[in-house]
Order: sequence, then structure tokens, then C-alpha cells
Amino acid sequence: MRKCLRCGAEMQEGCTVKVEGAGYGVVLSTQEDKLFSGRIGRPKVAICPECGEVSVYLEDVSKLKH
Repeated sequence: MRKCLRCGAEMQEGCTVKVEGAGYGVVLSTQEDKLFSGRIGRPKVAICPECGEVSVYLEDVSKLKH
């Protein structure tokens, strides 16, 4: 359960980011200058039903740890 950083309410998890007009989606990477390497996963999204705050987060952070 994620809590909203603004108002403290329980956030609705399981949401996603969709890019209009393109079917590619969004992928997080540790290497800005590389197109396919350094991928660490797709972002997850949680939305606060009280104030509308949107939280984008990475569910599995194991690829960030060296």
C-alpha cells in the first residue's frame, strides 16, 4: 500500500502510463544515451483518489543495485 505524500490517503495502485498516439509505452533506463541497453523496467503508477497526486515508481529496484 502506497500512501500519498501530499495528503496521506491510501493510493490506488496498479495504474500505468499510456502514451497517446503511440504503442510503445514507457521504459526506464539507467543509460540515457543508449536505446536498448540499461533497461530497468516499466514504471508503475499510483494515483491518490483524494487529491489526484500521481506517483510514478519502479516496483523492482534490484537492477539499480550494483
